[in-house]
Amino acid sequence: MVSRSYDVEDPRRPRGIRLPRRERRAQLLASALEVFVAQGYHAAAMDDIAERAGVSKPVLYQHFPGKLELYLALLDDACDAIIANCRAALESTNDNKQRVAAAMDAFYGYVAHDAGAFRLVFESDLTSEPAVRDHVDRVTIECADLIAEVINEDTGLPAAASRLLAVSLVGMGQVSARFWLTDSGGLEREEAVALVSGLAWRGIRGYPLTD
Repeated sequence: MVSRSYDVEDPRRPRGIRLPRRERRAQLLASALEVFVAQGYHAAAMDDIAERAGVSKPVLYQHFPGKLELYLALLDDACDAIIANCRAALESTNDNKQRVAAAMDAFYGYVAHDAGAFRLVFESDLTSEPAVRDHVDRVTIECADLIAEVINEDTGLPAAASRLLAVSLVGMGQVSARFWLTDSGGLEREEAVALVSGLAWRGIRGYPLTD
């Protein structure tokens, strides 16, 4: 018989329910996201996160040895989601105009549905921490690598030129999505995506396709 590892809950907590480790970890991450987004990294305390999750602090430390490790775990999940969205957008069609629109929509879609996680990645108050900076940079680097591969294959531009163009497109998506999140000016997501992807396409289509 295969045994499953469970948390040891504080019996004084009436809300304490034993969960499998994977489910408990997900619950702790969700609670930590709320606290970090609301308070910022420096003001947030492990006590606050444990209280939000309805567990004892020892249970929280069973999963994450410290606040930084918990924060990095959240960043990992958020970065993986953004990169996966970008990859799916590029693979969704062979039409480059539609690819540009899909890639832009990937950033806006993530912002619209996971605003808290997006702020955690791109508006962190802990970017001076090398490990955090590496995580944030990973989104730009890996998304740009995916886009650069398409540009290189379609235009025949050198790798360095393709990568620079790709980073520019990623930056356009990230920055404009962040601005739209805080100041949409009444623009719906679809309108914003159409405007920005139209601007990007007018630039990138100037590079001729290879045979």
